[in-house]
Amino acid sequence: MSISPPVLPAMSPVTPTFAANAVARLRDEREEEGIKPIQARGWRAPRCRACRVIESHCLCAWRPQVEARSGVCLIMTNKEVFKPSNTGWLIADVVRDNHAFIWSRTETDPQLLALLADPQWQPYLVFPGEYVEPERVTNTVEADSTKRPLFILLDATWTEARKIFRKSPYFDRLPILSLLPEKLSRYRLRRSTRSEHLCTAEVAALCLDLAGDTEAASALDAYFDVFSQHYLDAKHQLDMNVATPAHTELMPFVQNAAPVAR
Repeated sequence: MSISPPVLPAMSPVTPTFAANAVARLRDEREEEGIKPIQARGWRAPRCRACRVIESHCLCAWRPQVEARSGVCLIMTNKEVFKPSNTGWLIADVVRDNHAFIWSRTETDPQLLALLADPQWQPYLVFPGEYVEPERVTNTVEADSTKRPLFILLDATWTEARKIFRKSPYFDRLPILSLLPEKLSRYRLRRSTRSEHLCTAEVAALCLDLAGDTEAASALDAYFDVFSQHYLDAKHQLDMNVATPAHTELMPFVQNAAPVAR
């Protein structure tokens, strides 16, 4: 029995206004500097500039629009910025107050230091607690009417993330938010030897949920699943299927989804 795709909301006469995506900005800056992306497998396929998915499976019509009190700050490597499978991009699509910086061991971006010192934010560095002094570790996000939570996410491979953590003294004063995920990672776009290692978008969704931004957490979770579906269907040359549970879960957060040509 065939399943009919969900009915998308009627087109609004007003195009939704999305916040700027800080990861997209980093990519554009690297390209302007002449830095070229790694020519990984499938790099020749034409991809949408806005969502990085192969054009036939473009994700743009499914970008959610939700409010969140929390902010996110992604610390990235040059290589990660260019990877189509990077999920930090999805976080920046969903969370309006999003920031992203390229990590350097020898030079610290003054804008990053200014962000960490901004009195409106309570920064939390998200990292496994077993690698940190116990007195710095927390598993909860404190409710504070005067400061909003800012989650610092090391968006890199595990080896790179550990290096960033060890060699960034400006993080030493920050509390460490150590997450206790109950589910294994659903990330299928790259191989990993550790199924308990969540991808960056999954980590961010847990952070948002802890901070009480439950709608944003649900939207990001669903957006991640839809992205994975589109990405893998395109990779395996399958027709785009919008009649999935993930698309149905994402639908309430899509304000102006355009009908998908079939």
